[in-house]
Amino acid sequence: MRSDLRYFIRDNYYCRLNQVKYLFKDYFVKKQYKVVDYHGEFDQELRYILPFAYWHHVNGTLEKTISCKNTKEFYFFSKNHEEKYTERVWQAGYNYYEVPNMTHSNTFDYSKWLRVPLKKQYTNSIFVYDKPILIIANKYNIEWDKPPVNYLDIPTLDKLISSLKGKYQIIYNRPLAQQIVGDNSETLDLNEHDWIRKTHPDVLLMSDLYQQHSSQVNNYNHLQLMVYANCNRFISMHGGTAAFASYFEGINIILSDPIGGMEHHFNEYETIFPQLSGAKILHARNREEVLQHVFTHY
Repeated sequence: MRSDLRYFIRDNYYCRLNQVKYLFKDYFVKKQYKVVDYHGEFDQELRYILPFAYWHHVNGTLEKTISCKNTKEFYFFSKNHEEKYTERVWQAGYNYYEVPNMTHSNTFDYSKWLRVPLKKQYTNSIFVYDKPILIIANKYNIEWDKPPVNYLDIPTLDKLISSLKGKYQIIYNRPLAQQIVGDNSETLDLNEHDWIRKTHPDVLLMSDLYQQHSSQVNNYNHLQLMVYANCNRFISMHGGTAAFASYFEGINIILSDPIGGMEHHFNEYETIFPQLSGAKILHARNREEVLQHVFTHY
């Protein structure tokens, strides 16, 4: 392992070692005591925090969960969930050793980590169409303090939609800045929503569904959970978008350019991402590979 990556593994092993002090409470006393409090990156919350909290729920040791605004639906199993934070702070994930896994690693500890059954919990009869759903979960924001890298531009979207709309009911999802809790990654404007409405009117936009079903959902995250739960085909982008889509089984094509992010170095698209639900993960390193995976598997 490269020397500049070893500290990730060091931190993850320290997280596991730190769990020794809870051995008696977790396996012998087994009373409700654990307070899971987190407001860092959405990706880390989905990969590490949520499965850890769910394990404590099943184990009978979960007392309370604390997270950001509009996260109650993710923690549906928690009888005492507080939406305390209005903003995500990426630094909150550093030096946070209260869960067995907290950062990138070549191996993960699943002894206090359980799949969260979001698909089973939110499968519904509302978002059902004549054709099976395919979700394109795009993003367009600053990454690693640099211009956007992992996103589908309009020409690529046009190729995807044109080739898939005959077989699938495509739902396009790129949340607007006001619809989700922000972090350090500034959301930019790709100007694709109006283009999709005009060029591909049979494609449903998640933001439009939110307006149409506002009386049936509690917030934008609740809508996403309900729509994703009814879907088995996803195209998603590096980060929280990819982790979220990996929670719902089926196949998830993830665009993740090796230019940034540590998932590549630690082979995480073959370890923890499939573990989230048993989904088949297909890693695309560029837009051309996204198209290749789509034409082969969809």
